Amino acid sequence: MPELPEVETTRNGIAPYLVGRRVQALVIRQPHLRWPIDAELVARLPGQRIEAVERRAKYLLVHTAVGSAIAHLGMSGSLRVLASDVAVGKHDHYDWRLGSGRILRYTDPRRFGCLLWQSTGTTHELLADLGPEPLSDAFDGDHLWRLSRGRKAAVKTFIMDQGVVVGVGNIYAAEALFAARIHPNRAAGAVARARYAHLADAIRHILAHAIRRGGTTLRDFISPDGVPGYFEQELFVYGRAGEPCRACGTPVRAVTLGQRSTFYCPRCQR
Repeated sequence: MPELPEVETTRNGIAPYLVGRRVQALVIRQPHLRWPIDAELVARLPGQRIEAVERRAKYLLVHTAVGSAIAHLGMSGSLRVLASDVAVGKHDHYDWRLGSGRILRYTDPRRFGCLLWQSTGTTHELLADLGPEPLSDAFDGDHLWRLSRGRKAAVKTFIMDQGVVVGVGNIYAAEALFAARIHPNRAAGAVARARYAHLADAIRHILAHAIRRGGTTLRDFISPDGVPGYFEQELFVYGRAGEPCRACGTPVRAVTLGQRSTFYCPRCQR
C-alpha cells in the first residue's frame, strides 16, 4: 500500500496542475471502489475552483469553496495528470476534466481506493480521530511516551496506530525502529522516554528522506509522472529476511506482528 511518502509524492506531483483550476466535469467509469463514490461529490464538485491540495495521513484532500474531495490510493492506485486524449485503460476508474484542458485520472487494478466528500465546516468521520502528522510540531518523543504509558501492545503496532501518529506504515515503522535500535516486539509501555525521543527523530528523518527521494517503489506504486520512487534501494531491514544486517552483519529476521510482516536485526535492536 502506498505509504505517507508516496501519498505526499503524489500531492507534490498533482498540486501544481490542480490549484487554481476549475473542475469542469467528472467522468465516473466505476462508481464502486472501496466504498461507492460519494453522490454529494458528484453533485457539488463540477464547476468548483480548486483552492488547495492537502495531505492528511494517507488521504489527499482537494479543497474548494463548498467542500473537499477526499481521495485514497488504496493498495495499488495512482493519480496522474494527463492530456485529455490519452486512451482509457481497463483500470482507469474516474477522470476529473480540468479547465486547463488536462484530466486528473485515477487508476487502480484492485479498486481499494476511495473518493468521498467533506462539506466545508465539517470533518469526515475517516479524519475525525487521527493523530498528529509525524512531520508536524505536534509530534515528538514526549507525545509517544505519554500515549504509551500502560500499553502492552508491541511498540511497532503502537506507532502504526493512526490515533497515535498518522502515516507510519509497515515499511517506515520497521525502518524507524531499526534506526532507533528498538526491538519491534518490545511492549510500548516498556520503552523509555529517551528512546521514544530517538524513535520520533528517526520517524521524522526517514519519512522526510523518503519524500525527498520520491517514495518507496514496492510492487506497483509509481509517482504521478510515471517515475518510480527510489527509497527501496536504501532499506535497512524491510524485506531483507535472511540477509546480513547492514550495520552488524547478523541475518535480518522476520516475524508477524498484527498480521503484518516485521523485519528486524536481533543484535542491533533491543
